[in-house]
Amino acid sequence: IGKEKFHKSQHWGYCNNVAMLVGEDKPGIGGELLPGQKLKPKYSVFPEGMGSDAPAWVAFDKQVLSFDAYFEEEVPDKNQELYRIRHCKIYFYLEDDTIQVIEPQVKNSGITQGTIVRRHRIPLPPPHEDQFYTIDHFNINIDVILYARRYKIIDCDQFTKNFLRKMGVRLNPPAGRPDDPYTKERQKILDSMKPLRPYERIDTLKQFLEHNGHVLRFFCVWDDPESMFHDPRELVLHYYLSDDTIDIKEIIPVNSGRDAVPLFLRRDKLPKYAPTGLYQPGTITSRTVLNVFGKSVGNKGRYILDNRKTGAVHQEFYRDSDLKIGAVINVWGRKILLCDCDEFTKEYYRTKYGIEDFTPVPYKAPPPPKPEKTFPPYTGFGSEEDSLCSCMGLLPKPPQKDFKKFMEKDRSGMESNILRFLAKLVTDSPIDKDRKFIISYFLSDDTISVFEHIQRNTGILGGKFLERGRIKKPGQELFKSEPSEYFKAQNLFVGARVCFHGHNFLLVDADEYTFNYMEKHANEFSMADVGVILKKLKDIAEPRSREIRQVFAATDPEHTKVIEYDSFRNLIVSITDGAFSEHEIMTLGRYYGVRDEYEMDLHFLLAVAQEQLKKKSFENFEQLSAVLIYNDREKCGVLPHEMCRTICKSFKLPVADDDLQALLTMFEDDHKQVEYKKFVDGLNWRENQIPAFQTIKLPFKNEDDWSGQPPSIPVKMIKYLPLLDDLFGKEE
Repeated sequence: IGKEKFHKSQHWGYCNNVAMLVGEDKPGIGGELLPGQKLKPKYSVFPEGMGSDAPAWVAFDKQVLSFDAYFEEEVPDKNQELYRIRHCKIYFYLEDDTIQVIEPQVKNSGITQGTIVRRHRIPLPPPHEDQFYTIDHFNINIDVILYARRYKIIDCDQFTKNFLRKMGVRLNPPAGRPDDPYTKERQKILDSMKPLRPYERIDTLKQFLEHNGHVLRFFCVWDDPESMFHDPRELVLHYYLSDDTIDIKEIIPVNSGRDAVPLFLRRDKLPKYAPTGLYQPGTITSRTVLNVFGKSVGNKGRYILDNRKTGAVHQEFYRDSDLKIGAVINVWGRKILLCDCDEFTKEYYRTKYGIEDFTPVPYKAPPPPKPEKTFPPYTGFGSEEDSLCSCMGLLPKPPQKDFKKFMEKDRSGMESNILRFLAKLVTDSPIDKDRKFIISYFLSDDTISVFEHIQRNTGILGGKFLERGRIKKPGQELFKSEPSEYFKAQNLFVGARVCFHGHNFLLVDADEYTFNYMEKHANEFSMADVGVILKKLKDIAEPRSREIRQVFAATDPEHTKVIEYDSFRNLIVSITDGAFSEHEIMTLGRYYGVRDEYEMDLHFLLAVAQEQLKKKSFENFEQLSAVLIYNDREKCGVLPHEMCRTICKSFKLPVADDDLQALLTMFEDDHKQVEYKKFVDGLNWRENQIPAFQTIKLPFKNEDDWSGQPPSIPVKMIKYLPLLDDLFGKEE
C-alpha cells in the first residue's frame, strides 16, 4: 500500500540526463497530462468578468472578504467553566489568497486577544496539506480548520456576500451566534450586585466639550466708597461657560496713579453671598466622608462616602442666569453693577433665555466736547494746503493728494477725462471780443489750463494763456483760516460765466466728449440731466400747456413734426424767460434732435478708420479677432456693443471714440448685437483695403485736435412732439 501511494504521488523524470523523482504536478511530454493526472490550482480561480484583465494583485488590491466566526476552547483546570466561546474575524485577502484571524478585544476578559493567526497563506488540513485555502473553501455556516483549530463561520458582511454570489457560490443561511456561558453567568452576577458603599459621580466633561472657549463678557463699574475722590472703577467680567468660573479685570485709565495689576479677581467660582468669616481649609469640599471605625481599632480608620452629606457646607455660586445688564453682584463684599455686554453675550442670552432688552446702563459722564481746533490765517507763503499741514503736528508733512481719484480719472486709452470748452472774453474792448480760448478741465486733479486760439492778422500772439493749475473762485479773502474754494467741474458748462484771475470768460461751446461725459454722469452734472431739466421746464410751462402747444404747432406750419434748432432754442428761451442756461437747452436739443445725415455711410467710415490705423501701423487684427471669439461663449458670431467697445479700447485702437461707436453701430444686427467678424474684416486695411474718397464731405475731427470750430450740436432738427408728450402727457 505504501508503494502504491508513493507511485501515485510521485513519478520518475530526467533532469540533465539524471533520473530523479519529480512531483505529480509536472505534466508529461509536450505538456500533456499523464493518465489519471489532475492539475490543482495553486491560487483562487476567478470566472471571466470578475475584476479587470489586470493581475489579481492589481485588480483586487485592498479588497478583503470578512467572515464572522467563533471557536470553542476547552478549559480543563477550572470548575466554573468547561469550555469557552471565543468570537473572531476571518479576513481573506483576494489579491494573494492570504488569511488573517483577529479576535476583537473584550473588556476585563483576562485573555490575550488580538491577532490569533497572522496574515499568510494557510495550508489545508491533512491529507491535503500540499494545497492552500482558496476562495472556493469559504461559505456561511461551514467549518474551516486552521492549524488543527476548528472555526465555525456564522456570517459575513454585505460585500463578501455580493462577491461570493458573483463567483457563483450558493450561500448558506447564517447561523446563530452562541454566547459564552461563563461570560453570561458573570454578567448576571454583575447585574444583580449592588454597591456596598455609596458612589457619587461628578461628570463635567459634557459641559466642557460643549462650551470650551465660550466666554460671556460684561462691562461693569464699581463705585468704591473708600476711595478719596469716589471715582468709579471700570471692570470687565468674564464668565466661563465651560466650568462656571468668573474672573474680573480692571481697566486702568491713563495717568490714574493706580498700580496696574493683572487681575482684580482671579478665576474661580464666585459665591453669591460672602460669608461673615473665612472657612477653615477642608470645610468646603465637593464630597463628605465618614470614619466608620473611628478610633476603636487602633489608629487605623475606615472611610466611606457620606451620601447624605451630613455637616456639609452648601454654597450658592453665580450662574449665567444671575448675570444680566442692570444687575448688582456681590464680589466678596464689593457691589459691582453690570452695565453692558458684548455681541456674543447678547446672542447667547437671546438664544437661551429669550432676552431682547440689552439697553446699556450709563455709568460714565458724557465726555466733554473736544475743543474746536483753530488754525492761524494763511500767511501767503507757499500753498494753503502746505501751510495747513504745518499746523497739524510738530513734524510737518506734505499735503496728501487724492491718489484714488487720480487713478480713476487719469487718461486711459481713448478716455481723456478732460472737459474742453470754447470761451470768449467778456469785455467791451473790440480787440478782445473776437479772441477765442479753449478751457481744459482735468478731472484727475481738478486743474484748469487755458489756451488761446491762434488767429491770423489779429496782432495777438496765441498759445498758452494760463498755466495748468487749480483756480480759486473770485471774491474770497486772501489771508483767512478757512481753506479757499476752487473751481469744480460742476461750475463749468456752456453759458457759464467764470472769472480766472480777473479775466471774465463766457463758455459758448464744448466738444463732443464733454457733452457725452456730462450726460453719462448726469448725477454729477445737473445741467446735463434730462430728467432734472424736464422737471424744471414742466414746473415753469405746465400752467401754459395749451398755449405752448399752439406756439410749437405754429412754428411747424407744414406739420413735419420737426422744427429747426434755432427756432427751438428761441421758443425755450421765451418760455423760460431766460431761466435756462445754454447748456440745458443744448442737452434738450441733443436728446430730442434728429441726427444729421452727414454721419457718413459705412464705406466712408471704414476708409477713414483704415487710414488712421495705417498711419499708426496697427496690424493686430488676428489677436483682436481671437479675443472677440474667446469672449463669444455661445459661438453665435455676435457680441454686445459695449463689450466690443471695451475690447477695442484694451487694444488701444487708434480710432476716436465717436468714430468707433459709429462703426460698431453700423455692424449691429436686428437685436443690437455687433457682428464682430465683419467688423474686424472691415478694419483690416492689409487684406480689405478701401480706397480713400477724393472728396470728403466733412472733416473727420479728433477730440485731441478739437479747436472749437466745428459745431458741437450735430443736430439741426428737433422732434418737438415727444418733448410735449413728456412735459404735458399725450394729447387726446
